[in-house]
Amino acid sequence: MTTFDPHYYPYPSRRTCTYASRGMVATSQPLAAQAGLEMLKRGGNAVDAALAAAISLTVLEPTSNGIGGDLFALVWSGGKLHGLNGSGPAPQGLSIDVLKARGYQTIPTFGIVPLTVPGAPASWAELSRKLGRLPFAELFGPAIEYAEKGYPVSPTLGTLFEYEFTKYNKLEKGPEFEHLYTTFAPDGRYPVTGQSIRLPHHASTLRSIAQSNAKAFYHGELAEKIDAFVRQHGGFLTKEDLAAFAPEWVDPIHVRYRDYEVWEIPPNGQGMVALMALNVLNRLNITGRDQLDTYHKQIEAIKLAFADGLEYVTDNRNMRVSTADLLSDAYAEERAALICDMAHEPVPGQPPRGGTVYVAAADEEGQMISLIQSNYMGFGSGVVIPDTGIAMQNRAADFSLDDTKANALAPGKRTYHTIIPGFLTKGGEPVGPFGIMGAYMQPQGHVQLIMNTIDFHMNPQAALDAPRWQWKQGKTVDLEPGFPDHLAQALQRKGHHITRNLSSLSFGRGQIIWCNPDGQGYVGGTESRTDGHIAVW
Repeated sequence: MTTFDPHYYPYPSRRTCTYASRGMVATSQPLAAQAGLEMLKRGGNAVDAALAAAISLTVLEPTSNGIGGDLFALVWSGGKLHGLNGSGPAPQGLSIDVLKARGYQTIPTFGIVPLTVPGAPASWAELSRKLGRLPFAELFGPAIEYAEKGYPVSPTLGTLFEYEFTKYNKLEKGPEFEHLYTTFAPDGRYPVTGQSIRLPHHASTLRSIAQSNAKAFYHGELAEKIDAFVRQHGGFLTKEDLAAFAPEWVDPIHVRYRDYEVWEIPPNGQGMVALMALNVLNRLNITGRDQLDTYHKQIEAIKLAFADGLEYVTDNRNMRVSTADLLSDAYAEERAALICDMAHEPVPGQPPRGGTVYVAAADEEGQMISLIQSNYMGFGSGVVIPDTGIAMQNRAADFSLDDTKANALAPGKRTYHTIIPGFLTKGGEPVGPFGIMGAYMQPQGHVQLIMNTIDFHMNPQAALDAPRWQWKQGKTVDLEPGFPDHLAQALQRKGHHITRNLSSLSFGRGQIIWCNPDGQGYVGGTESRTDGHIAVW
């Protein structure tokens, strides 16, 4: 067989929409989507399918999520939308005073300090208990098989392995990082595209979670292992923190955009940013997609929304401004009035006071789920608990050590969280789940995807394929390959600081499943920026 480069694509390629009548599972990895479809064929529902895919993704895409991460979900079931916040809080022993006493001026990004309670395993169990159909342990079969028998590294995963290990290799690392390498690069080399990889410790841990309904992770042997390793290296997360955790069912929040309702999880998630931006854009005249005026207004609206989000969004129990105030019509009008012909520096307003994976799934009975989980920043903290495959997230890195800030660190508090599932309805009836993974790109991707769908009438695949922009900071806007040169130059003349990126990796990786407009089955799109796949029935 001739040799070839699996990362070299000199010509544009095209995907088309995918249709199905009985069920659909869309995610960033083909084997994970197939794991979800397997559950549908066994008689499971959309929640079962999404959970099997999500659990498999901890094995199949460990550079973006893991057993030690968090999870959020929106589920249409029984004629209503349910929300689950599966993000874990800061340890009870982690505080501003304790860190400052150790000499920290900011919270470290990596290592043993920024660990928060992992929420994913408990959230899998809770979603299965309340809304699933199959036995919980059955959902783990594909993931355990992939971990034990191995699977070939896909092109995007190969790229991410290289990126992540290049990043961690540059850090000044202590012994707490050792097991990142023994787990994912046991021969001294990270896996490359096409190479088979086995993760036997993942298999053992997932089997323990499956058999104990996740109790082993929070109350049993796995909790003991996490506690012992963190104590050994001077961290703060304890088995008591793990035992105290439970995911929270929440009421989803929304704004009306044109004739639709766009839904997100309430704070501490940053879905608020997408809703605030859409609320502003709803008050502006949008004439067409590939026009200078449209891009300028989108960028300015996102900047205003992020300025407010980063100022006010935190654990819902600690919000100084209510969600209703931030999403009010009056405040949206006030913020929309600030958008003028030239780019501006974003600043928060004064509202009136009163590494991630994504899965979408739908079944023949109309249940649909939008699920997202992450370790944050690739492998997260870089800390892997020995002989378990559990890569611990580093969500505490987003807290502030300034106690005057809304998102100031406090024991037991949940931080501003980047991962956000989305859902679209019209007139109270479901349209379907959507999501785009990728840190602070996520609300920006939600805005672009929703406008592509509603304002510009794009099918789900085209809505995902369209070239994206990403606001970075100040007036800086990054553009991905394929963004038209004449519009980039025109944005520059409007005062935006334009940068061009040679890779599309940082512009998000999304999935969409919409109810078929004719009322029968579903139509979906999957991300062209990754190894995305839709498994259908």
